[in-house]
Amino acid sequence: MSKNNTTVAIVYDFDGTLAKGNIQENSFIPNLGVQKEAFWNEVKQITQDDEMDEILAYMYLLIKKAKEKKVSCKKEEIKTHGGSVQYFSGVEDYFARINKHAKDKEISLKHYIISSGTKEMIEGTSIAKEFKSIFASSFKYDHEGVPEWPALAINYTTKTQYLFRINKGIENAWDNTNINKFTPLADRSIPFENMIYIGDGETDVPAMKMLNYQGGTSIGVYPPNTKGAKKKAQKLLENDRANYIAKADYSENSEIDKIVKGILDQISSKASIQQYTK
Repeated sequence: MSKNNTTVAIVYDFDGTLAKGNIQENSFIPNLGVQKEAFWNEVKQITQDDEMDEILAYMYLLIKKAKEKKVSCKKEEIKTHGGSVQYFSGVEDYFARINKHAKDKEISLKHYIISSGTKEMIEGTSIAKEFKSIFASSFKYDHEGVPEWPALAINYTTKTQYLFRINKGIENAWDNTNINKFTPLADRSIPFENMIYIGDGETDVPAMKMLNYQGGTSIGVYPPNTKGAKKKAQKLLENDRANYIAKADYSENSEIDKIVKGILDQISSKASIQQYTK
C-alpha cells in the first residue's frame, strides 16, 4: 500500500455550503448600520471603479465602514461574530458522524476549509475545531490587534492553490517553496483521488473542475426550500463541474450524508484491493 493512500480530505467552502448566507451578514454588517444588499452593491461598485478584486473590495469596505461607525474591528472582536453564524440542518452533528464512519472503514479523515469568507469569523464558530486547517481571507493586524492590511484574499481561482497545499501536506498559506517544488505522487500527503470538495456555486467551479480532472470528487450543494436552487445546481452536473449535487442538509441519512459515506466506502474498498494485489 502506498504512503497515506487511506488518508482522505474533505474540503468545504463555508458561506452557502455549511452556513447560510455570507458569514459577515449575521452580525458584523448589521452592526455597521447598513443593509446587506447595500453593502454588497457598494462592494461591486468599488470593484468596477477601482479595478479591484472583489474579495479585497469587501475586506476594505468592512474596515472602512467599521471605522466610520466607530465599531470595534479588533481581531478578537471580529472573531466573536462567528458565534452568530446560522448553519444548515445537521452541520454541528455531521462531523462526529462522518468521522466515525471513516474510522470504521480504517480511513484517516481530515477536514479543511477553503473560503473567500472572513477567516477570523470562521475561527469563532462552534465547528472551527473540526478543521485541520482553515484557509480563508484574513487581515494583517497591528500591535493593538487592529486590521491594517489584507493578509490573505482567497477568490474563486486562488482556491485551487489550496487544494495543492492540502495534497502536499502544506498546512499554511505562506510556503511557496514547497508548493512549487516537484513532489512525486507517491510522496504527497493526500492524493487528489482521496479528496472530496463540497461547495455551493460559481465561486467553487475552478476548484471543483480541477479536482475532478485530478481524479477527486466534487459535490455541489444548494439551499433547501429555495426556488430555482436545485435547477441552478443541476447545471454543475450538466457542465461536468460537480460529480454529485445535494441539498445543503447534513442530517443523518440526508442526501449528502449518504453521498459522502458512499465515497468513503469506495475509497476504502479501492485501498483494500490495492493492498491485496501487492
